[in-house]
Amino acid sequence: RADLDRSRVFTSSEALRKVPGVTVRDEEGVGLRPNIGIRGLNPTRSSKVLLLEDGLPVTYAPYGDNASYYHPPIERFERIEVLKGSSQIAYGPVTLGGVVNYITPDAPNRTALSVDLTAGNRDYLNGGASVGGRWRHAGLFGHAVRKQSDGSRENIESALTDVIVKSTWNIGVTHYLTAKANYYGEDSQVGYSGLRETEYQSNPRQNPFANDHFDGRRFGASASYQALLWSRVAATVQAYGSSFSRDWWRQSSNSSQRPNDASDPLCGGMANLNSTCGNEGRLRDYSHGGIEARGRLMSGGGVAQETDFGARFHSERQHRRQENGATPVARAGVLVEHNERTTDARSAFVQHRMMTGRWTVTPGVRVEHISYSRTNRLIAVSGTTHVTEIVPGLGVSFGPSPAVTLFGGVHRGFAPPRAEDIINNANGGAIDLDPERSWNYEGGIRARAGQVQGSVTAFRLDYSNQIVPASVAGGVGAALTNGGETLHQGIEAGAHAEWRALGGTRHGAYASAAVTWLPVARFEGLRTSGVSGFTTVSVSGNRLPYSPELSHTFTLGYRHANGFDLNIESQHVGPQFGDDLNTVAPTADGQRGRIDAYTYWNATASAPILRTPGRLFVAVKNLTDRTFIIDRVRGILPGHPRLIHFGTSWRF
Repeated sequence: RADLDRSRVFTSSEALRKVPGVTVRDEEGVGLRPNIGIRGLNPTRSSKVLLLEDGLPVTYAPYGDNASYYHPPIERFERIEVLKGSSQIAYGPVTLGGVVNYITPDAPNRTALSVDLTAGNRDYLNGGASVGGRWRHAGLFGHAVRKQSDGSRENIESALTDVIVKSTWNIGVTHYLTAKANYYGEDSQVGYSGLRETEYQSNPRQNPFANDHFDGRRFGASASYQALLWSRVAATVQAYGSSFSRDWWRQSSNSSQRPNDASDPLCGGMANLNSTCGNEGRLRDYSHGGIEARGRLMSGGGVAQETDFGARFHSERQHRRQENGATPVARAGVLVEHNERTTDARSAFVQHRMMTGRWTVTPGVRVEHISYSRTNRLIAVSGTTHVTEIVPGLGVSFGPSPAVTLFGGVHRGFAPPRAEDIINNANGGAIDLDPERSWNYEGGIRARAGQVQGSVTAFRLDYSNQIVPASVAGGVGAALTNGGETLHQGIEAGAHAEWRALGGTRHGAYASAAVTWLPVARFEGLRTSGVSGFTTVSVSGNRLPYSPELSHTFTLGYRHANGFDLNIESQHVGPQFGDDLNTVAPTADGQRGRIDAYTYWNATASAPILRTPGRLFVAVKNLTDRTFIIDRVRGILPGHPRLIHFGTSWRF
């Protein structure tokens, strides 16, 4: 939390860029739908990353559709964990690049109240408050936030409300109960389509889709029982569930090939976009729930040992409708899709940790069994299928000294296919779309010397099958295919240093760095592009889309003993390709072409309000107001413009 407050991050995207190996692509400029990638995996919709909150799934369908159209605000969390390597197999089902686990605060030991208020340009407002405390054997924490902003371009107004309540009870000394509930509501004008090349050149902040609208509501709850049953046996049982409903009305795209698009005569080649051209209502209701039990057995002796094990029963339901409206402002229309999808999963894992001398060896295995069903209610066709996968892993560490740790590991990377990609919508038959599979390797060193600590990790993700769009340039409408063999190889490094009293004075400094170098991210084996008209073009050896070779975040800060803090941060993303053909020159629709490297700067200053529990701060994002392209998947999207935030925080 201290690191997040110090730089006044206003989205989870900004926070995660501080982690080596993680790349995050913005979409609308305010972090509503971050696109998170780890170790060169495509960040689109964060579908190749497992997102958790307090160890439980965040996405609405982690087994049947792991895309992230909802993401909780960063203000909800106390800290963030990013797990990579073989430790992922204790979670699942996605064990590809890494796990992002957001941790919510526990009740404070004494009654506390906090209030945060921030305002800035582009109509940015952010107000939040939390209260909590402990009374005898119970603790209570509650937090609420309201955020609104105009986003990174025109017609992207958004507002969200997020509320969380968390309570804990101590039952004796070794038994604990925790209950949590949260509500998230979003009312935004965020759309789906980007700009054509000519539109971007004339005005990169424009957005012709003035009638897009997203309305989303999510309710979630969980209950956890933790116990130390005997001196060497610990157990946790968690029950969880959520419901997510969203109505997303999207105007016809000027760069895709869907009904109501530019080929529709009512659109007149998009000339009548906001008059007679129709729109599409993607109306979705999701629910999921499950129960998970975990345990740990500990033993001593000459070889200290720990065994972690667990099992999960999980169920998901998707109710999907699409209505095509006749006008840009319609909120009802002709029903063109009506699908019911269910996914039921059973999983179990065991990891055994052996510690002797300076060595720790941790073998483990996870088993996933997933059952799918899909019903097309428009034509009364149903289908079922299932997937079973064994996911092994091994981690080893060696500590030659208390300040140095060498580590390495290998594990199976796995991600199940979506329900819509494994069962045919027309006849209910199984589609030949395999799970994503890889062998992932890593080795590195962690070290600490005085006030400096850091780590360097080399990694290799060797895919036998990576699921990719038939053409990444085809945008959201492109079918997914077995991408076949791909290879990711690189090095990630992170370091942090604190000097609290330079030369014995009241002045201090700090610095941090997160660097990801990915020299290899390519298609291997026999792979041809699915772009219409290029079906015989080989892309073997081509670089994978949205996998920059170099990205880094550097921070340098100054701190005074009176509480004044000033820091400046640079964030850099290297050049990348927008499609599997590695097209360099931009195409007219904006969906293909090289995305140039960009670097932007952030600065933050904060100071205490004398003799009060308050602080004042100012944060400037994209200090030089640089304009750059971040995405071409559905047309060009620009990065956020210069944002200036003023605020105050109070702790009582």
